[in-house]
Amino acid sequence: MRMKFTPYAFVMAVLCGQAATAQQKFTSETAGNHTIIKNQGGQLLGYSPSSGVKILTVDGLAFKDLNKNGKLDKYEDWRLPFDVRAKDLASKMSVEQIAGLMLYSRHQPIPAPPAGPFTGTYKGKSFTESGAKASELTDQQIDFLTKDNVRHVLVTSVQSPAIAAEWNNNMQALTEGIGLGIPANNSSDPRHGIVASAEFNAGAGGTISMWPGSLGMAATFDPAVTEGFGHVAATEYRALGIATALSPQVDIASEPRWWRASGTFGEDPQLATDMARAYIDGFQTSDGDKETSGGWGYNSVNAMVKHWPSGGSGEGGRDAHYGFGKYAVYPAKQFAKNVVPFTEGAFKLKGKTGEASAVMPYYTISYNQDTKNGENVGNNYNKFIINDMLRGKYKYDGVVCTDWLVTADETSVDQFLSGKSWGVEKLSIAERHYKALIAGVDQFGGNSDAAPVISAYQMGVKEYGEAFMRKRFEQSAVRLLKNIFRVGLFENPYLDVNETQATVGKPEFMAAGYDAQLKSVIMLKNKGSVLPLKKNKTVYIPKQFTPAGRNFLGMPTPEKLDYPVSISVVKKYFNVTDNPEDADYALVFINSPESLGGYSADDVKAGGNGYLPISLQYGPYTATTARATSIAGGDPLENFTNRSYKGKTSTAINTTDLNMVTDTYAKMKGKPVIVSVMMNNPTVFGEFEKDADALLVQFGVQDQAMLDILTGTKEPSGLLPMQMPANMETVEAQAEDMPLDMKCYKDAEGHVYDFAYGLNWKGVIKDARTAKYQHSNKVN
Repeated sequence: MRMKFTPYAFVMAVLCGQAATAQQKFTSETAGNHTIIKNQGGQLLGYSPSSGVKILTVDGLAFKDLNKNGKLDKYEDWRLPFDVRAKDLASKMSVEQIAGLMLYSRHQPIPAPPAGPFTGTYKGKSFTESGAKASELTDQQIDFLTKDNVRHVLVTSVQSPAIAAEWNNNMQALTEGIGLGIPANNSSDPRHGIVASAEFNAGAGGTISMWPGSLGMAATFDPAVTEGFGHVAATEYRALGIATALSPQVDIASEPRWWRASGTFGEDPQLATDMARAYIDGFQTSDGDKETSGGWGYNSVNAMVKHWPSGGSGEGGRDAHYGFGKYAVYPAKQFAKNVVPFTEGAFKLKGKTGEASAVMPYYTISYNQDTKNGENVGNNYNKFIINDMLRGKYKYDGVVCTDWLVTADETSVDQFLSGKSWGVEKLSIAERHYKALIAGVDQFGGNSDAAPVISAYQMGVKEYGEAFMRKRFEQSAVRLLKNIFRVGLFENPYLDVNETQATVGKPEFMAAGYDAQLKSVIMLKNKGSVLPLKKNKTVYIPKQFTPAGRNFLGMPTPEKLDYPVSISVVKKYFNVTDNPEDADYALVFINSPESLGGYSADDVKAGGNGYLPISLQYGPYTATTARATSIAGGDPLENFTNRSYKGKTSTAINTTDLNMVTDTYAKMKGKPVIVSVMMNNPTVFGEFEKDADALLVQFGVQDQAMLDILTGTKEPSGLLPMQMPANMETVEAQAEDMPLDMKCYKDAEGHVYDFAYGLNWKGVIKDARTAKYQHSNKVN
């Protein structure tokens, strides 16, 4: 229901007991283990009788007595503005309660696994041994909710939508019954990736709708597609009990070797800005009977835009999740260009919510960019970058939440789960919290322990006095609480399990996601108009070899040799043969080149500094033109500062993907070879383009979507959101902070694989999108 605010003077009269009694204007009904109250012309309430919360009747309307004091406090009055309620509640909170509000839990799988970094127990036993329901809270969750006052929880995998809804209800009943009744604000990293082998049809539903990755969204060059995704995703998130999205990632992918380029909207500031705005408007905006006030409401999901001020310029393409990638560099002096998607997109929405409700700084040290204090510390600790720039220059007053594990100790330069306290490694954990607070941070990602936050408060009292630190804590509390009030969690945090099951992955959402997948596919080459292919012909598909390795968490992964696509899906379009001589066409499905991230412990053991080139080609690459001296360097675990890899050689982990193309070309003896590249980073196409009659690029689509494109069910319409380099020398020559500064690859057909390039059946695409986004400042 739409909120109707009563004039403030009248509300104050109500609070003072001066209002006359009125006829009851609400009804209540039982829904599972909770009760739903419908106020006439007002807010819908949900509460759990087991929590001990009672209902107050004021002017005939119902309100939740969350602190159980028998009277209507401002923060309990849904008729008042969000900021009035948040300020009232913050003033009532103890230092310990605010410290808990500032915490953000580590990753929480539902149910918890028995081992690994995200393990949990149920009454002291593993999930399988305990006999617990999958929707029950773990011992650890109960502890951090009750003892540390945590109210922000990061949800990862869930057994099913129904289990997610039940788990949410269990958590909300617990938090509603303790302290001031502050509900849990559950969050998620992006969770709408595809299951490649899944099939789609008009009636298909699933556990959640499937959409292309962020680069795929960018490849549509259509912000309306991205905004549509935001609306669908927000609806599904809220049905799962998720009210905050740890997204979008709007870093400019100005460095093509960066491991996280696939999570961005590409390297063009204008396109990334428009996509950022559309994404956040889609997630945060409620309308119709879902809206409560100012575009916020029961279909809104807080967007935590990341990573301020952009993490896409790591030196040599290395990533700051690791000590070896802690430095972002700006050789082209383009720091200002990197913040544009934030300042012109995320902070200038078209929708009524105005700006992203939260911001996450990146781990990186933005090297030599602090022009006020001269500090080279991680962005989460840099007062100039947060307080002076974000808060001061750009007037941002939303939540600033650190990235995960930034306050923990560094234990290894090359381990993902090591602490990431870049530049402040010598400070204690409590001192790091204090430094971040003074820099302007409100919240600490991946920390469920209130003790160091409370210690930070005491440090502030010692330095500035009690009044200063109390005000500073309440400032963060108000920001955090406003985001919980805006999405209606104080009124009704409970879910209807049947409604959740009917909403998440429903057919129209699946259809919208599938359509976006089709729009994201890019055709780079179509020699002799070999595409589209005729159905029911015979195709040869080589198997793909994946060597043994380790995932991003450092856990070992086995080697395998298997088809890179679902053969059962392919057989709905073609006959399949293992003999190239019997085939009419060959379909080769490969991944873009994958490197080791730019560092090798084996190189250290052999007497080197550990640093290697990150290559965008499959074959061996020797960095003869790399910098002899790195721009930045230095780590407590290293006794040197020069991180140069000049003269060193690296070979892609998946170098055999190149062999898939060249071997197939030889075996097909002139018959058409069609290559599809699943792209995470730009690729040097010169190694294999001549061996392909047709080339397509995708960023995460179902196999069926690619086959629909190949057979002409849908015409390709995607455009490159990043440049494809002519060679690795141009990659070394480009500046990490400068977008669109590479010489691009030109293929045998004379086409240049530049930003905003793509083909359809008629040839090079020239339309309103290319007119808007193509630039003339390319290095070609």
